[in-house]
Amino acid sequence: MVGHTDNFGTFDYNMKISKARADEVTKELITKYKISPDRLKAYGLGCLAPVATNKIDEGHAKNRRVELAEQ
Repeated sequence: MVGHTDNFGTFDYNMKISKARADEVTKELITKYKISPDRLKAYGLGCLAPVATNKIDEGHAKNRRVELAEQ
């Protein structure tokens, strides 16, 4: 799991919140869908990899996400 944020807040805050976001999705996959914890790792990239502009609200929303990445 790779967590992302928009560009609001400090770099350190965004790194922390993106990791927390990825942790929550990982926890949900383990508890609700019974995926083995050995198969999942959570990371945070903060605002380093936006998929949309951070100049409009819709872009901010798209950048606040968690993606599943093959390891």
